[in-house]
Amino acid sequence: MQVTWLKISVTGMCLITPALLYAAQQVDALEPPATPTSDDIQFGPLSVGGAMRVNYTVGDYPETEGASRAVRDGGNFSLDTFRLNLDLLSGAYLGKLEYRWYDGYNFLHTGWLGYRFADQSELQVGVNRVPFGPHPHYGVSQSWFFDQHYYVGLADDMDLGVRYSKALGDWQWDVGYYLTDEGSYIGFSEDSARYSYDVVNESGGGYAERHQVNLRGVYTLSYHDITNELGFSLQYGQLESQGRHDDGDHRAASLHMINRWGDFALTSQLTYYRYDVDAAQPLGTDQLVQMGAYDFPVSVAAEAWIPALSLIYRLETPGVGWLDSVTPYVEYSAVHKQVNGFNDSELMTLGAAWANGGWYIYTDLVYSNGNEFVGGEAAFGDRLGANADDTWQARFNINFGLYF
Repeated sequence: MQVTWLKISVTGMCLITPALLYAAQQVDALEPPATPTSDDIQFGPLSVGGAMRVNYTVGDYPETEGASRAVRDGGNFSLDTFRLNLDLLSGAYLGKLEYRWYDGYNFLHTGWLGYRFADQSELQVGVNRVPFGPHPHYGVSQSWFFDQHYYVGLADDMDLGVRYSKALGDWQWDVGYYLTDEGSYIGFSEDSARYSYDVVNESGGGYAERHQVNLRGVYTLSYHDITNELGFSLQYGQLESQGRHDDGDHRAASLHMINRWGDFALTSQLTYYRYDVDAAQPLGTDQLVQMGAYDFPVSVAAEAWIPALSLIYRLETPGVGWLDSVTPYVEYSAVHKQVNGFNDSELMTLGAAWANGGWYIYTDLVYSNGNEFVGGEAAFGDRLGANADDTWQARFNINFGLYF
């Protein structure tokens, strides 16, 4: 990862407290694929910046007396996020710290120190991004909602450990060892006040992630005007019992590819994952694992395949004074569960990202039959697990982001 300054980020989201409206509000999932132009404050080798984002949403949500996402009362505006970033660059030393505040909870997003060697390889120590999926950052998705990999802990996952990255010819290699997840911070839940989805110990007798190892290799191959990034990712880790049941483990393997032709990019990924847990765990089955993020725990199928696909086109707009670029995209991903009786969970997104200076705006129309962030007319907490309701729901979202 190329880091040129240390930026701090604080995040706040205006959320309705009741859990029934959780998915309607918990939407600070994505960052822009490229950070917009911003005027960071410089203190020697440190650079301080941040962002504020406002959301407008309508969708399949029931009417409420307060702020609502319901189509029937026309949607609403609300504060989405406020964040601070601190970036460090001093010779070969670099680092990043990001902390986020929300309505009722807050957590550390990123916190690492690193060293860039003479051969441009890089070492990061602390809470950093796990190398899994298409290189380098957010996986398949370019939208504000990510794809389904994120919601099972396999995209934009931040954990506590050591990561080393090095280019060797046409190969880019990333290897990581993670002692544990990034931890839970201040919130109402027992173990889910965190940014990325991890196995959580919400009941006090569940599991905790330990000793995870990752390997990712990406080979770049160019043919005429097409550049192809062909890659694989492997992950294995332990699950330490926090109760009387047996320890477990988890593993994931993925093939992924990015094909670039001019301003087009087609990204594809196919992933298999499995969590081996004891049926005596608090969920009472070995077919589900409890994960959590954004101060809310959810049940996730213990074994599944995830195909994901996105197509984008980046259009520069030098002749338009109020717009630097626009990037339309279409995305699809699904969790195909390997458990009899569980319904699959699909997610489709049609949208665009609009950039101008420090502004970055997402406009997304999302349709899903199994995502906690889309719709409020089906039960929460089980959409990536058994998904008993299996209800298709829609959400239209505009996110206005100002980066400074």
